[in-house]
Amino acid sequence: MLNENIRNLRKAKGLSQEELAIKLNVVRQTVSKWEKSLSVPDSSMLVSLAEELDTSVSTLLGETIQEEGLNEKDLKNISEKLEVINLQFAKRNKRKIKTIRYLLIFLCIIIVAVFIALIAMNSEYLSWDFNNSESAIAGTLLHGFEFLFVRFAPFVFIVSVIGIVLTYRKQ
Repeated sequence: MLNENIRNLRKAKGLSQEELAIKLNVVRQTVSKWEKSLSVPDSSMLVSLAEELDTSVSTLLGETIQEEGLNEKDLKNISEKLEVINLQFAKRNKRKIKTIRYLLIFLCIIIVAVFIALIAMNSEYLSWDFNNSESAIAGTLLHGFEFLFVRFAPFVFIVSVIGIVLTYRKQ
């Protein structure tokens, strides 16, 4: 709702994202993030935004208030709504980071399991005839992948595990 209100009011005033950003002393990408619901303005920026768009903060947040001015109760309601919105964004970001970490760990485990399985089965992987052009290409690709994986996977795995531990410790 906030994102739609910002976009509609900005367009109604005939402002581009860049023009609004300059008036608010932020970058255009910040206005874009507000309009895409990727972030929300803090309370002081919300007041500045409302002033630039010639509206009230409560209108930006989706409420209609009969009075012209904001009293303490209105400000408290607005700050509570902003807090709820910020908590929702924080939860969404936290969930996204945890998902990425688990996917990285899962990828590492799958690749290690494949190489262990190939070694355990005494696969032709270890004794390919590189004089045969087909097996030479496949062997070179697999060895190249293994070379890169062996160098990068431990770092990715360790960073992922540390990230998960830190994520759980904060909860």
